Amino acid sequence: MRIYKDYYNDMISRPEPIHQIKSSFKVHPVTALLGPRQCGKTTLARLIAEQEPATFFDLENPIDIQRLTAPMQALKDLSGLVILDEIQRKPELFELLRVLADRSDQDARFLILGSASPGMIKGASESLAGRIGFVDLAGFKLREVGDQLRDRLWMRGGFPKAFLAGSEDDSLLWRENFIRTFLERDIPQLGITIAAETLRRFWTMVAHYHGQVWNAAEFARALGTAENTARRYLDILTGAYMVRVLPPWLENLKKRQVKSPKIYLRDSGLLHSLLQIPSLSDLQGHPKIGASWEGFALEHVIQTFTTRDAYFWATHSGAELDLMITVKGKRHGFEFKYADAPGTSRSMRIAIEDLGLEHLWIIYPGNQTYSLDNKISVIPLETIQQHVV
Repeated sequence: MRIYKDYYNDMISRPEPIHQIKSSFKVHPVTALLGPRQCGKTTLARLIAEQEPATFFDLENPIDIQRLTAPMQALKDLSGLVILDEIQRKPELFELLRVLADRSDQDARFLILGSASPGMIKGASESLAGRIGFVDLAGFKLREVGDQLRDRLWMRGGFPKAFLAGSEDDSLLWRENFIRTFLERDIPQLGITIAAETLRRFWTMVAHYHGQVWNAAEFARALGTAENTARRYLDILTGAYMVRVLPPWLENLKKRQVKSPKIYLRDSGLLHSLLQIPSLSDLQGHPKIGASWEGFALEHVIQTFTTRDAYFWATHSGAELDLMITVKGKRHGFEFKYADAPGTSRSMRIAIEDLGLEHLWIIYPGNQTYSLDNKISVIPLETIQQHVV
């Protein structure tokens, strides 16, 4: 009995990243699809390959590695779509792809897949400058799985095998194994020599600080190490798409503003595993439920508007805003409240005035929409794209 569904066969639609990849190919001969392991990159590439002639190389497959023993001979005569999976295992291919992409008569487009890491992104950017576009892929999004499965997505996270597991126990087991494999295999493959237990301890600390302001000194003291070492650990998990570092927005105000970033685990399922929260009923009685909802909803908003310009804002006097993004040139603020009927606060009104917000949206787990005044509205997470236009 399989513990998860084959979502390739079940055909859960992921039209947005497919559209982004095709748009990138209109401009660049090479497109990189980046994201954490097991988030669905290979399946997405195979779905695209079904629509046109394609050649597939998996650089974790010994047979395909053998096929690329002489990479120029293997690739130079190919046409159509050429897919190179797990390309970070063979970074010398970047220079070859530059040569192939620059041919005047080249008739191939190269889709390279890789588990996100600073080294891979740097290598691809430097070797293929002007020739490559980047598309980020995370786990399933709410609009991909359907609004009715919101709580499952929140509890289990967006990794396909965790989300589609046959039971909560199976999902938890998959996530625990993912964490172990990531620490014991994936991190060393990136050339990072940190003891797995040390990095797991740091990762668990980040889970406990989920939604809080980063304090390098506090992490360093807890780990018995230097602040720059704690920052290096954070950079590793951020570069691997495990952690989101949300930068502060600094407005030109005569107020002392918080200048350190906030930290979140990007996948709510991994957060719950590291916090040892096995089920939704356990989550509902856990003191971190508010922070968990905030991170889950924040990721949904950022993914919905595909923005890299996302910030939080806070002053030392207590005013704060969970998230600010710009949509069509106008600033929109977001607060995430796990409450039945959230209301306004003085902090919200200060944020609207000081930041010049077009509107402030309170995202809550209910299903009703209502206005608190002409600048503040309470809306369900599922309806965010309908309201912020």
